[in-house]
Amino acid sequence: MGEGSVDRSEGFGERLLGGLLDRARLLPPQLIAPLIADGVARIGGREVSILLQDYAQELLVPLPGRMLYVAQPEPVAGSPAGRAFQRADVVEERQAGGGVRMYLPLLDGSDQVGVMALTLDAVGDDDRRLLRRLAGLVADLLVTKNAYTDQFLLARRREPMSVSAEIQWGLLPPLTMSVPQVEVAGILEPAYLVAGDSFDYALNDNILHMAVIDAMGHDLDAAVMATVAIGAYRHARRVFISLAEKYAFMDDAISRQFGADHFVTAQLMHVNIATGEMELVNAGHPAPLLIRDGHVERQLESATTLPVGFGGEAPRVKEHTLQPGDRVLCYTDGIIEERVEGGEPFGEQRLIGCVNRLGRDPSEGMRGDLRRLSHALKKERGGRTSDDATLFMIEWRGGAADHLAVLD
Repeated sequence: MGEGSVDRSEGFGERLLGGLLDRARLLPPQLIAPLIADGVARIGGREVSILLQDYAQELLVPLPGRMLYVAQPEPVAGSPAGRAFQRADVVEERQAGGGVRMYLPLLDGSDQVGVMALTLDAVGDDDRRLLRRLAGLVADLLVTKNAYTDQFLLARRREPMSVSAEIQWGLLPPLTMSVPQVEVAGILEPAYLVAGDSFDYALNDNILHMAVIDAMGHDLDAAVMATVAIGAYRHARRVFISLAEKYAFMDDAISRQFGADHFVTAQLMHVNIATGEMELVNAGHPAPLLIRDGHVERQLESATTLPVGFGGEAPRVKEHTLQPGDRVLCYTDGIIEERVEGGEPFGEQRLIGCVNRLGRDPSEGMRGDLRRLSHALKKERGGRTSDDATLFMIEWRGGAADHLAVLD
């Protein structure tokens, strides 16, 4: 126990966390902030901040609320809060005026919710253990209450959001997911104006199902078409049909709803997380990149398939086999078709060069690498994103297929 600290014994911790959980169950969302601050105060903490990632994934924005300490947003890159967020680990900073500022990642499973920051006079192992558990409870409360309030969503916004972007963000699954065998992460740009790009995934038993789409057009027209495409994909996925049948189901839905002059490009994959075997249907997208040991090994080619909505023939599914540690980067044409200085397209070679230069940062993992790639690409494009631009990455780690192995 830290010198001068209050009771943080195991029995006290269990009573504190149990009490918070019992009180939170029926609390309205606006009272979660003071509940958290009160819980921290009971273990001698002060200046409690809840920091949430903004939509552009550039800043950690303080959640306003009674009894919370609200300071300026902190950058994801280069700040103590950002290090805790990206590394999913506790960061401690000694304060000039005394005490220790602690930054604890808020994780809902593997999804990054944000960071909880607080100050203690002294920190011991009992403090760290209890605060990690408290941070897990706070993350669960934020995710649960977020389902029926706009308070947390509004705190994350740094600029006005278009109606089409509102639709797309409501459509997305969690931006990250990680289990011992596989990790996925995705990024949409421009965050506040995105319209026709989207992605979706689900892990059903040992099969990771994934789709990246780009609906033609702009604004609401594109957002509505993307909504139908993702809805059709999810329905097809949930009736357990093959990859080729998923394509056909989406194709039929788009053509029936919008007519033969509308289409959606799509990339559909199955990855067996036990074996690394991957099936791919590429319907009008740029070929995904296979990244091995931090460098692009090659493009993952597949048979030519018409975009969804054109009533094309049944697609030929291409099979690939991943090695442990391999990453697959999917991207939409907005990444490579953006014009750079001089008017030429950004192009695939610039994208590959950027991937190779950045390599891998073990301290941040795949999701941090993808975030760094997105920001680097935007910088190389001169800050311009005139069309939707999506990045989606899969990392296959190999290992035991039995999910219960992590419980041993």
